Amino acid sequence: MTHPAPRINLAEKLAMFDSHWDPHVVANYNGNDVMVVKLKGEFPFHKHDDTDDFFLVLEGEVTMDYADHPAVTFGAGELVIVPKGVIHRPRAETEVKVLLIEPTGEPNTGDSGVPPAPKPHI
Repeated sequence: MTHPAPRINLAEKLAMFDSHWDPHVVANYNGNDVMVVKLKGEFPFHKHDDTDDFFLVLEGEVTMDYADHPAVTFGAGELVIVPKGVIHRPRAETEVKVLLIEPTGEPNTGDSGVPPAPKPHI
């Protein structure tokens, strides 16, 4: 018999680490990792060839820069989905807390040349 998963408190999970650009998996569903991450500064421009990129801001404000489109700024309770193949870069002036969803095993760095974060489970 399968048992329901316990509730997950995202604030408690985010309090478990202080690093930036270091996603931590809090749950898995249907072949996807549900992750929390703290962002500060800017990530390199990159793209994901095979999957869309999902960002839901929990606290703070993120600007998503695009190579070929105007930037979009979004805050707590707002989300942006970057379509696969679109060159983008998230950036944040101050620390931001974000929920990410992506297929298990997808490198968070896309084609940026930056080694992917290890994505520990917490």
